[in-house]
Amino acid sequence: MREHTRTYFLGRLAGELELRGLSTRLRADPPSLRVGEPGPGHLTETVDCVALGEGWFYRWSWGEVLASTADPGAAADRIVRILSGS
Repeated sequence: MREHTRTYFLGRLAGELELRGLSTRLRADPPSLRVGEPGPGHLTETVDCVALGEGWFYRWSWGEVLASTADPGAAADRIVRILSGS
């Protein structure tokens, strides 16, 4: 059940990122989301999803919490800022 929850939240984030013009690829095992600007040679990042005491959160590949899964739009905005260098 936990893997389905992670996949669900990552799918919601993927939708928000695609609305903002980024490319995404959902990986199944373990569930993670590869995010980048379209085209070759652009910066990419991997995001996963973890359950913590206060709920579910998106997390950068290096382990830092990115944002709550309750607001995938805010997480997408932060990812866009990081990938664009703003």
